Amino acid sequence: MAVQELVNSSIDENTVTIFSKSWCPYCRAAKSLFEKEYPDVPTKIFELDEMEEGAEIQSYLAQKTGQRTVPNIFVNKQHIGGNDATQAAFRSGKLQTLIAARPANLARL
Repeated sequence: MAVQELVNSSIDENTVTIFSKSWCPYCRAAKSLFEKEYPDVPTKIFELDEMEEGAEIQSYLAQKTGQRTVPNIFVNKQHIGGNDATQAAFRSGKLQTLIAARPANLARL
């Protein structure tokens, strides 16, 4: 249950959450996109290969999203997917729209 809580609270509390592996070139490309294009957007990155519970987190993410690979990216609580989907969302303008959107729980404040 602790893994589920960690994943869900991170997705809920951060504008961008990236589940990554430090050695993965696709993860590097996705992280680089956010660093370059959205440097002021709060981003939480989990390097699963450097975490004791990394395999459990990846397994839970597979159940939650149907995606078994990294990076596994969420923006304002919405699952984007991996690097290819994130890059495509950036090119189409969808990523900017998602980043600018206020999550429902913040809109009430």
